[in-house]
Amino acid sequence: MTPNPLTGVLYHWLGGFASASFYVPYRGVRRWSWEIYWLTGGIFSWVLAPWFFASIQTEDLLGVLAATPAPTLLWPIFFGVLWGFGGLGYGLVMRYLGLSLGMAVVLGLCTVFGTLIPPLFAGDFAAKLLDTTSGNIILFGLALTLAGIIVVAMAGARKDQALSPEQKAAAVAEFDFRKGIVVAIFAGIMSACFAFGLAAGEPIKTLSVAAGTGPLWTGLPVLCLVMFGGLLTNAVWCAILIVRNRSGSEWFGGGKAAGAPLGRNFALCALAGTAWYFQFFFYTMGESQMGQFGFSSWTLHMASIIIFGTLWGFALKEWRDAAPRTRAMVWSGVALLILATIVIGYGNMIGG
Repeated sequence: MTPNPLTGVLYHWLGGFASASFYVPYRGVRRWSWEIYWLTGGIFSWVLAPWFFASIQTEDLLGVLAATPAPTLLWPIFFGVLWGFGGLGYGLVMRYLGLSLGMAVVLGLCTVFGTLIPPLFAGDFAAKLLDTTSGNIILFGLALTLAGIIVVAMAGARKDQALSPEQKAAAVAEFDFRKGIVVAIFAGIMSACFAFGLAAGEPIKTLSVAAGTGPLWTGLPVLCLVMFGGLLTNAVWCAILIVRNRSGSEWFGGGKAAGAPLGRNFALCALAGTAWYFQFFFYTMGESQMGQFGFSSWTLHMASIIIFGTLWGFALKEWRDAAPRTRAMVWSGVALLILATIVIGYGNMIGG
């Protein structure tokens, strides 16, 4: 099947929508501590969904992984562990900054590291990006993405400066700008390791193709490994918090969860965790359509998350007290991000 970059852009938009939406169900969880609902949703994100979809969409999943050399198996897991630190921070950023501002800061750093480091590491940055017209167009699209992210972040900072503490708390219950920015910077850098994990798993994709897997699904076995690495990091941290806060009984309606709607909480966490996984499910599909410039998928993914994250921010009234000029500013940033996805898709298309 010949790659179709425009179809790839569509898949990345679907992945971005899933990523931007995953935290919304968590807002409906009642009387559970953060570590309880985060780990519950994570079981679906890091274990159940990856293995389920890989088992039904790829050929001989276990045989492919068994035939993979040990170092090739370990590198995606290693980068998954590092990405797990970013995922932990990502969840905290949503608590401290809200969807709109939190995503802009985290994903801005993700975009830079996740897009540029893989070709630099592979030694083909100049050949792919500097020496070709299509590469120059993609670089221009990346510049547009960064400009859009900066505009959205500046709008978020302007909104923060204008709101009273009471208004901030009404929009984001645990709003803490200083703490949120520190965590966001850390999360943005570490989250970019996900792209490195996928790049390290390229030989596994080749083995999956040889086993008869269609081109859209060859990235799913690699996801199983990267997500497992993320599980290790998140499970350890959540276990520490559960012991420290003595919150484990909340799963069974004990502690502060007495009277909590347990069935509803589990269902919401399952929905949130599955949505979190689907961003990467569609990401691997989109990457398969981007041709020789597959690394630009990360830019498209980040831009689409910010677009839909901003839309959710408005839907959840995080911007209701912002001045009209500030709201116009954030929409102009979103417009730049939409333009950037079109430019990057075009650059991939003419690159073949």
